[in-house]
Amino acid sequence: MDPITNPYAPGAGQRPPELAGRDEQLRTFDVVLERIARGRSERSIVLTGLRGVGKTVLLNALRSSAVRADWGTGKFEARPDQRLRRPLAAAAHQAVRELGHPRTDDVDQVLGIIKAFALRESPNGAKLRDRWQPGIDVPAVSGRADSGDVEIDLVELFTDIGGLAADVGKGVAFFIDEMQDLDPEDVSALCAACHEISQSGLPVIVVGAGLPHLPAVLSASKSYSERLFRYSRIDRLPRDAADHALVGPASEEGCDFTPEALDEMYAVTAGYPYFIQAYGKVVWDVAPSSPVTAQDIRVAVPEAESELAVGFFGSRFERATPAEREYLRAMADAAIVNPSQEQADSRGDGGAEPGAAAYDRDGVQEREAVPTSAVADVLGRKPQSLSPARDALIKKGLIYSGERGLIAFTVPHFGRYLRTQGV
Repeated sequence: MDPITNPYAPGAGQRPPELAGRDEQLRTFDVVLERIARGRSERSIVLTGLRGVGKTVLLNALRSSAVRADWGTGKFEARPDQRLRRPLAAAAHQAVRELGHPRTDDVDQVLGIIKAFALRESPNGAKLRDRWQPGIDVPAVSGRADSGDVEIDLVELFTDIGGLAADVGKGVAFFIDEMQDLDPEDVSALCAACHEISQSGLPVIVVGAGLPHLPAVLSASKSYSERLFRYSRIDRLPRDAADHALVGPASEEGCDFTPEALDEMYAVTAGYPYFIQAYGKVVWDVAPSSPVTAQDIRVAVPEAESELAVGFFGSRFERATPAEREYLRAMADAAIVNPSQEQADSRGDGGAEPGAAAYDRDGVQEREAVPTSAVADVLGRKPQSLSPARDALIKKGLIYSGERGLIAFTVPHFGRYLRTQGV
């Protein structure tokens, strides 16, 4: 079919032509916006899930909902090598401008506080030419959000921004992607600020997105974080939503899929939104005409998997050192459930039950999470000797630990990639 009219859009954070299966999250967020606008209490929101399930896409969709509600919004992506002040100050600057507050003096006062908050990023004693300057064209305000203690400063910053928003009957929402990469001190400050804002009833919320272990990161920072946020696990799409994500865009271009083709697509994508877009794009290009058949899917699979092996999987694997790659391969092998182990698990006679198990499309049953001791057994090493490789992989975002003693890949199907590609 004509590649120019190909409707599928595989890309990092790129909105697919059909945002299927996320209606519940969108409706819930609309309710949150309306409740806060009416002065009702609401919690900030945290979205969690594996890579490729559409967290960033959903985060952007929620931000669009806030914009349509005339809220001030700001968004940034957390990075392990960057502290909170600079990106949050930039997001706050944009949010305040979007509010459209009519009193210039009040706006300038808050912008001056944002600038003072940002300037504390520079080390004490730094020369003027070495100081980072935010692009805010008002003088910094002294004595507010500039103590140097990020927890105190962030509470004051959110309080002043919330007051400005309340003046005009609007709200402010900060959207943070890759939230698990925030510095621990910044996580603690963010939780404290959300707690204070929630108690004061000011119209400011944080919407964060991150990997499945993000709730554990927040809980380790502040014990009350479990009650502070509304948590939403973003997972792969159920069959009907996956079919809709595939068929909806195609039908707009006059194309259809046979029932057998939809069965085949769900088998290869397992309902993961990124895979639906990636396989769908290749299938469209190789299929000669409508309707797309199961044979068209089978022809397209090798090319789609080749592209995924280089980009989605391979680019991540290349970031690992030789020792870390060895650990990843051992994780992939340890995740496989053999029949004798499965029977032992069901009898309860010594089989460990580290997590849910599922079949991949080759019929291999693998666990979602594996014990660190099982990885050590595969390598014939002591678990303690593998801690540096494991910790480095967690910091690189390739694996995560959602529970003590268990680890899992952050990327779906990564274990299968390692086993089938022979890397």
